Amino acid sequence: QVQLVESGGGLVQAGGSLRVSCAASGSRFSIYYMGWHRQAPGKQRESVAIITPTGSTNYADSVKGRFTISRDNDKNTVYLQMHSLKPEDTAVYYCAARPYAVGSWPYWGQGTQVTVSS
Repeated sequence: QVQLVESGGGLVQAGGSLRVSCAASGSRFSIYYMGWHRQAPGKQRESVAIITPTGSTNYADSVKGRFTISRDNDKNTVYLQMHSLKPEDTAVYYCAARPYAVGSWPYWGQGTQVTVSS
């Protein structure tokens, strides 16, 4: 089992910035594809950003240009830096990990709430 623990969520004003973090257990963090997903009440969960073991990134169209995913393999941590936040970014943000480029996400964190006020 792999444990993922998110932190850094909170309340931020529209137009502001926030960084959420995900700390992973285990010794093989560097081989995982890591992702951030979010879910608002009554809405489906959506993929926000993905970072590969080599540092390549992909983003949902809704956040591209505003959010940046990064990883620090020495700290077993992945980050999501969010800028120009909008009320529609309000959601529970989840960290996830998978061992391959394609497939399901077998490991998930508990989520951290991000609320953007208008």
